[in-house]
Amino acid sequence: MALLIIGLVLFVLLVVVHEFGHYIAARKNDVDVEEFGVGFPPKIYGRKFKNHLTEYTINLLPLGGFVRLKGEHDADTEKNSFGAASFGAKAKILMAGVGMNLATALAIFTVLAWVGMPQLPLPNNEQQFTVASDSSVVSSKLYATLVAEGSPAEKIGIQQRDILLQGSSLKCIDEICTAEGDPVIFSTQENLREFTSENAGKKVEISFLKNSTDTVTTGNTTLLSSEEVAASKNSADGEKGYLGVATYEFSTVRSTWSAPIVAVGLSAQFTKLTLQGLGGALANLFAGNTAEASENVSGPIGIFFILKEGATLGSGYILLIIGLLSLTLAIMNALPIPALDGGRLAVMLGFRALKKPLTPQLEEKIHATGFVALIGLIILISIVDVRRFF
Repeated sequence: MALLIIGLVLFVLLVVVHEFGHYIAARKNDVDVEEFGVGFPPKIYGRKFKNHLTEYTINLLPLGGFVRLKGEHDADTEKNSFGAASFGAKAKILMAGVGMNLATALAIFTVLAWVGMPQLPLPNNEQQFTVASDSSVVSSKLYATLVAEGSPAEKIGIQQRDILLQGSSLKCIDEICTAEGDPVIFSTQENLREFTSENAGKKVEISFLKNSTDTVTTGNTTLLSSEEVAASKNSADGEKGYLGVATYEFSTVRSTWSAPIVAVGLSAQFTKLTLQGLGGALANLFAGNTAEASENVSGPIGIFFILKEGATLGSGYILLIIGLLSLTLAIMNALPIPALDGGRLAVMLGFRALKKPLTPQLEEKIHATGFVALIGLIILISIVDVRRFF
């Protein structure tokens, strides 16, 4: 629970960091910041410091933060307003939030690479970016992800999210069983495959760690023989093997001198995967496949459950999720989507290219339309998330 709360707080801070980028860039380019808010209104508390124009506020809805600039329309002309700034200054202010989120992601990835980077399952069996000559596995755990009904694993109480610890073959005489040889530590899927293959049809002792507890449970069961595997629908699935459990190998890889390189490479890799995912979602959306369009993306509800699941895997996994969310915020805000930073910049640039005036009314209509579309997409994704997680 503590890790989940920390993860949620860090997620909110990502938005605050984003807005802080806008704040710093505005100040450096002589644009007045009228309000810097943590959370969204209604306001709970506000204060102006001596010789400061900015009101710093704490607001009721803990969904991030915002910066309110003086004269936020492109056509505003008042001194020290956003509209009166040069186009270059406006671009810096709008993209500063993207820069802050990207810098945050790179910092998190660098630290994780130094201490141990969790390895994620990627599409098409793609391997997570590492520098092979400077990478070493520092830990590896085998989590149960699916337990077949009536399988040997189910009979000894193995459930989803349990950690498989070790196994020993048993020699039984008159129902008295003793372990034969040294136990096999289940730190990789290959360990489990070798153990079940070598002991097919034999009685074994399996130890496992119950999910979210420190309780080690040990149970005796008989693995299915090759003939029984062939005859059993539950066990014939190659992923389940003779024990009847599908597993996820959760490992962490540590780097030394290459940690910053891993951070950059990982950011590039996940940027590519994110853009591919967005492209696929848009293609499905235009084709009318709304369920498929939202299948591989998550909204606020999905993020909560991802953090909740991540909390069971430890602080490193939570930090990786936060780093990926920071990178995603940077990517989304850099895209030319109306109402977001990249969209505002694209609209201003487009009207300059067309040599047409961008009136405050037209600017508000464009971004209001984009905002409504984004809210509609978030609602659609949230509906899918509810079906997915409840």
